[in-house]
Amino acid sequence: MSGTSSPEAVKKLLENMQGDLRGLSLECRKKFPPVKEAAESGIIKVKTIAARNTDILAALKENSSEVVQPFLMGCGTKEPKITQLCLAAIQRLMSHEVVSEAAAGNIINMLWQLMENSLEELKLLQTVLVLLTTNTVVHDDALSKAIVLCFRLHFTKDNITNNTAAATVRQVVTVVFERVVAEDERYKDTIDQPVAVQGNSNRRSVSTLKPCAKDAYMLFQDLCQLVNADAPYWLVGMTEMTRTFGLELLESVLNDFPQVFLQHQEFSFLLKERVCPLVIKLFSPNIKFRQGSSTSSSPAPVEKPYFPICMRLLRVVSVLIKQFYRLLVTECEIFLSLLVKFLDADKPQWLRAVAVESIHRLCVQPQLLRSFCQSYDMKQHSTKVFRDIVNALGSFIQSLFLVPSTGNTSATPNQTGSNASGNTGSAQTNPGVLGMGGGATVLPAFEYRGTWIPILNVTVQGSAKATYLEMLDKVEPPTIPEGYAMSVAFHCLLDLVRGITTMIEGELGEAETVSQTTTDTTSLPAQSSEQQDLQSASDQSEQELVSRAVWEEMVNACWCGLLAALSLLLDASTDEAATENILKAELTMAALCGRLGLVTSRDAFITAICKGSLPPHYALTVLNSTTAALSSKSYSIQGQNVQMISPSSESHQQVVAVGQPLALQPQGTVMLTSKNIQCMRTLLNLAHCHGAVLGTSWQLVLATLQHLVWILGLKPGVGGALKPGRAVEGPSTVLTTAVMTDLPVISNILSRLFESSQYLDDVSLHHLINALCSLSLEAMDMAYGNNKEPSLFAVAKLLETGLVNMHRIEILWRPLTGHLLEVCQHPNSRMREWGAEALTSLIKAGLTFSHDPPLSQNQRLQLLLLNPLKELSNISHPDIRIKQLECVLQILQSQGDSLGPGWPLVLGVMGAIRSDQGESLIRTAFQCLQLVVTDFLPTMPCTCLQIVVEVAGSFGLHNQELNISLTSIGLLWNISDYFFQRGEIIEKELNKEEAVLQKQAEEKGVMLNRPFHPAPPFDCLWLCLYAKLGELCVDPRPAVRKSAGQTLFSTIGAHGTLLQHSTWHTVIWKVLFHLLDRVRESSTTADKEKIESGGGNILIHHSRDTAEKQWAETWVLTLAGVARIFNTRRYLLQPLGDFSQAWDVLLDHIQSAALSKNNEVSLAALKSFQEILQIVSPVRDSEKPDTPPAINVSVPVVVGTTTATSLGRSFMRTDSIGERIGRYSGSEPPVITDEIEDLNLWWAAWNSWYRIGSESTRPPITCDKLTFIPSQPFLTALIQIFPALYQHIKTGFSMDDLHKLGVILHSAVSVPISSDASPFILPSYTEAVLTSLQEAVLTALDVLQKAICVGSESMQIMYPAIFDQLLAFVEFSCKPPQYGQLETKHIANAKYNQAEWVALNYVPFAERSLEVVVDLYQKTACHKAVVTEKVLQNIIKTLRIPLSLKYSCPSESTWKLAVSSLLKVLSIGLPVARQHASSGKFDSMWPELANTFEDFLFTKSTPPDNLSIQEFQKNESIDVEVVQLISTEILPYANFIPKEFVGQIMTMLNKGSIHSQSSSFTEAEIDIRMREEFSKVCFETLLQFSFSNKVTTPQEGYISRMALSVLLKRSQDVLHRYIEDERLSGKCPLPRQQVTEIIFVLKAVSTLIDSLKKTQPENVDANTWAQVIALYPTLVECITCSSSEVCSALKEALVPFKDFMHPPASKFCY
Repeated sequence: MSGTSSPEAVKKLLENMQGDLRGLSLECRKKFPPVKEAAESGIIKVKTIAARNTDILAALKENSSEVVQPFLMGCGTKEPKITQLCLAAIQRLMSHEVVSEAAAGNIINMLWQLMENSLEELKLLQTVLVLLTTNTVVHDDALSKAIVLCFRLHFTKDNITNNTAAATVRQVVTVVFERVVAEDERYKDTIDQPVAVQGNSNRRSVSTLKPCAKDAYMLFQDLCQLVNADAPYWLVGMTEMTRTFGLELLESVLNDFPQVFLQHQEFSFLLKERVCPLVIKLFSPNIKFRQGSSTSSSPAPVEKPYFPICMRLLRVVSVLIKQFYRLLVTECEIFLSLLVKFLDADKPQWLRAVAVESIHRLCVQPQLLRSFCQSYDMKQHSTKVFRDIVNALGSFIQSLFLVPSTGNTSATPNQTGSNASGNTGSAQTNPGVLGMGGGATVLPAFEYRGTWIPILNVTVQGSAKATYLEMLDKVEPPTIPEGYAMSVAFHCLLDLVRGITTMIEGELGEAETVSQTTTDTTSLPAQSSEQQDLQSASDQSEQELVSRAVWEEMVNACWCGLLAALSLLLDASTDEAATENILKAELTMAALCGRLGLVTSRDAFITAICKGSLPPHYALTVLNSTTAALSSKSYSIQGQNVQMISPSSESHQQVVAVGQPLALQPQGTVMLTSKNIQCMRTLLNLAHCHGAVLGTSWQLVLATLQHLVWILGLKPGVGGALKPGRAVEGPSTVLTTAVMTDLPVISNILSRLFESSQYLDDVSLHHLINALCSLSLEAMDMAYGNNKEPSLFAVAKLLETGLVNMHRIEILWRPLTGHLLEVCQHPNSRMREWGAEALTSLIKAGLTFSHDPPLSQNQRLQLLLLNPLKELSNISHPDIRIKQLECVLQILQSQGDSLGPGWPLVLGVMGAIRSDQGESLIRTAFQCLQLVVTDFLPTMPCTCLQIVVEVAGSFGLHNQELNISLTSIGLLWNISDYFFQRGEIIEKELNKEEAVLQKQAEEKGVMLNRPFHPAPPFDCLWLCLYAKLGELCVDPRPAVRKSAGQTLFSTIGAHGTLLQHSTWHTVIWKVLFHLLDRVRESSTTADKEKIESGGGNILIHHSRDTAEKQWAETWVLTLAGVARIFNTRRYLLQPLGDFSQAWDVLLDHIQSAALSKNNEVSLAALKSFQEILQIVSPVRDSEKPDTPPAINVSVPVVVGTTTATSLGRSFMRTDSIGERIGRYSGSEPPVITDEIEDLNLWWAAWNSWYRIGSESTRPPITCDKLTFIPSQPFLTALIQIFPALYQHIKTGFSMDDLHKLGVILHSAVSVPISSDASPFILPSYTEAVLTSLQEAVLTALDVLQKAICVGSESMQIMYPAIFDQLLAFVEFSCKPPQYGQLETKHIANAKYNQAEWVALNYVPFAERSLEVVVDLYQKTACHKAVVTEKVLQNIIKTLRIPLSLKYSCPSESTWKLAVSSLLKVLSIGLPVARQHASSGKFDSMWPELANTFEDFLFTKSTPPDNLSIQEFQKNESIDVEVVQLISTEILPYANFIPKEFVGQIMTMLNKGSIHSQSSSFTEAEIDIRMREEFSKVCFETLLQFSFSNKVTTPQEGYISRMALSVLLKRSQDVLHRYIEDERLSGKCPLPRQQVTEIIFVLKAVSTLIDSLKKTQPENVDANTWAQVIALYPTLVECITCSSSEVCSALKEALVPFKDFMHPPASKFCY
């Protein structure tokens, strides 16, 4: 139930009605009794109705006349209060729809009366409105009366009433027409449309219409009458009417209810017959009017309907055209022509403004425009309305620029500010306009030839929101702000373009999809539907043809005008947004023309954009020719000739870039403005989005882009994309930051533009390629004959286009690559560089692209793609060749596996590089080769392997770049490795191939010709490799030789096991010895001149600074390599027949190397010698760091063998040397016995060793600076060879050989060291260490003596010779050996380089030799040969030298060691000597020994001044030891010893016991320094020897007695002298020496007495006692002395005399 009919609502209504009636009766009680009664009866009536009826509302409606009556009477009272109450009650009834038609009529009549009495006007209006809107009970005359009532109220004097009435009228009119719509809706299903009625002339009634429609018809007809100032037919009672209000009502009806007019012919008739003539009639004053005529011929009764009417007429026209164009074709033609006329320059500004606004309303309706075109432009004799509209807009815009704009005021440009501000109330409230007087540049504006027109923000895109057409309240024409008309016109153009293009594009799209679907369905196999499909398809195409004709006509009609206007605006625009819009319009038009295939118009728009992109008057022929063609097409607009305006040069745009124009002759710079950049972006956009429709205009677009890119300094980068170039490249290119940020974007769009070419169809793509090729040809012509930077745009873009169209590359490959090959030959380097870049990039991309079918199944395509690469070889420019090779490299990297038959071509390209073609070319070619070797050997046919070896070898010999040569050697190693790993497969393939070739050769009857022929093909491959490496081993460059040598030997070492046994013969004689000969020859003839530097700034180490030294290194390497092969492969070589010959040749090479005057070579030769003798020295202990590491040969051997075994193939012999070496863990050098069974080989080695040794150590005859003296490491190595060599020849080693050896050892040790090497070999002087050489010499002798020790008797006769050798070494401690005539300095004096040669410190060596002598002697003292050969005598004789020198020895340790050694030797030797006393073999020894003792104990050398007391005492104790030896080992056996010897000993002891004073000591030390202890021991020994034994001979007794008496006599003298001196000296103390002497004498006396007491009494002579006692008085006399020391000594001397104090006996005489 609705709100008003629910029980609650009804109940409330009844209550309210009763309340209203009661109120009424109360109000009228006094004044208006009839009304009161009516009210009261009304209450009863209502109650009765409510009581009797169920449907109360229906009942109320039936009785509404009676119910309403009291209220109508109340209104009649004209009392305001009552009237208000009644009207409110009536409204309540109406709103509940309980008013019948009759009641309604009564109500209206009552209202009319109130109106005439001007009472409650607003309430009246409200009541009418409620009455008419709630239902349709009011119609026909009642309705007309109600409407008139409202109109009448509209023209009262009260403003509020007027306005309310106007609003009510509008609403009522709307209600009337809404009823029609509702009525039609109700009847649309039941009744058909009435038959068409021919021109009905009866205007009073239209019988065919239904009631609501009839009311509406009557109302509309009267409105027309009223506007036309005629009397109305239906609206009776109208008193006055304004035309403006009438027009507004007409417009709103037409606008809001078009369907009424379109569905009912009666209404349509009204439109044609009444409205259109009326409009045309009302327009006439405006048409006739010219600017400046003051009168107006308006016949209207209103004041001056000029602006308001015109404006409303235009609104009506807009509605007519918009809604009823189909009905009013002819009339619309007139209206449109009028509109166009209103734009003329001689019309008032406001008229032009509203006309433009009206046109704008049309422009946003593309379908309407399309209809115009179909209805007028396409008809033969019709006005070309659509074209005229566009052209009129164009000329309107031009006129605004050409005629200074004068508004209604004579506004000069500086008054624009006041105009604008006067109009702020309008829709134009852009704050920019207000402040314009200050600085004009703030505003967006158009500026052209001095005319400045601001752009106002008039409307939103796509909607025609008018300003002046909406000014319904204005009577006076408004002031139009400057720029308003221009802005609207501008938007008209934009909306027009947008509308047309969107519409046509949409329809085109639909047509295309439809045609596609029809073609799809057509292709279906179903027979039955085929006919109808074809039928529909043909209908379709016909329809499409019609549509296409319309589209084309529309474009043809408008493009000229559009282009003229847009070009002008583009030139004049100073605002970025406006420019953007203009460009967008030009772009969409160009694209549309392109899609429709309208070439001229397409090219015209594109040219406009192109010209906009370039600086003004830029010389670009393509554009200029196009423009010339266009400008000849001037066209006329209504007799006014409009030319295509050429751009004005005085543009006030911001310059964003300055650059060089792209021209043949250098010109000045050109400037690009931000607008140019904007245009450029549009151009890019056009090409990117609409490339498919550009066709031939690609030429235009690309030419322009090329020039822009050039001016902006964009340079092509990878893949052809353009990147901002460096500023260096164009010195005159200046870019602002604004454009700098744009550049990446632009270059990005440029790339995307060409990327999108993949979506073009084949034809468009060919257009694009052709355009690029012709651009490129132009650029090539320009770049001829000068070295200026060429334009690379076309080449770069050809590349980009090719890359994105790989999926259909075949269709464009030939033209593309053909052109690029031409570019590659261009003399301009930059140009051809890019040609090559493009070509190679395309080839690479083509090969990597996943074609369908793939390349592996499409060899034709693969060859097509590779062909240009081969063509590049015909070009001589090195930069092109570099690109070619880089391309090959990348192809290998990406496609190497699938090259297949392409290998010969690829290898050919690499091999074609010659040494003279420059380093970078060679380098790149080489990279390719590297790649082939590392990755692709397995994929290529085995027959190509030899070519690879050849190519690699040839790179090794290229002398341009050392690193390449070295790396190529590395490649040869890798190749060899590959051969090794895949040996079986390669061998099989090669044998297969060999069989085929052999067969062919036999058929032809010729010999098979290939290098190393008889060897099998796989071995030949190896031999080729070895031969190549052999060539490289004698390359002029040392590094190459070194590397090649190492590789050659490693290869033979690692992979030689694969060769057939017989092939080894070739390897040894043809490869290795051949190489050794060449190296030896080159080394011996090499230049000795110093090389300053190694090319560039590389410093050369002094050890490599001559060619000779560099060749020396090669010699070393080669020799070592050959030796290693002999060593590791001996089991393979020995079975060959001529091994001993080979051995001799090798020894000869070793010998000549060892004797070469080059330390490095000679030392290395010895290492090789060691190696072939298989002396594998174990790693030495870490505490001997000065050992040259060179001797450690084991390492390479092990490495060689293990690498060979680890490669996955087992050796032919498992017990490789590497394994054998592993078995030795001892410190002794392992001696491998079973390797050289043949003794002859060993003796050959010994002879070589002896020759090397004797030659190298022979002292030079003359001495000068250049004398060659062998180095210590050399000599060490030489000597170190001997022990191992000796093990093999010891059985036949004779005394003669020992003698030879001795000579060599002696000479070797004698060799001095060069002063610059001394710091490395000699220890610092204070350390006593043996050099390696000295150790080696001792080791050699040690080996010998050990061998002799266990050897046969015949060998033991060699002992003395060994002793001789060692003793000779011992002598070195005091007498260093001479080396020829060479002067040497002692190391201590050899500061820096004062001496050329430095003698070694031989002391440690001599001392070690001495120790060895002692040890050996201890073992062999009793040996027959030792005794016979007087070894002991020789030892003593040798020791006498250091002992006699004592303190003068070079080293203090020497004499000390000599003493201890003497003592040791004597302790063993003396007993032996005593044994053999009778044989006389030792007779000559005794005097030697005596002399030795004498020389040592009473040395002539004085101790050094700085000797400390402790040291002195130590030395004294050594002397004492010697005396003790005499007392224990010699004197007791005096009877076995020659008397002379004993006598000498006694004399010596006597001499020792009498103290000899030394004068150099300080007084404090004197008592110690006088060797008191020694004297005492001598004295005691003397005494002991004198008295202890029975004197065997009188002579001995005599000696000792004599000694005693001498001693006592001397003591007496000393004492006497002392007493005398002291007496004379008085108080002065005596000299210290004298005091010391007297003290010593006193001590000696006490010692003597002690000794005498101990001796057997019978052994002492009486005479001796007498002499002792005789001293007593003298001693007593000394008591008076003043020195306390003397006194204490005296006391000790006197005490023993107590034993002589006996009571006198009778026989004792004193």
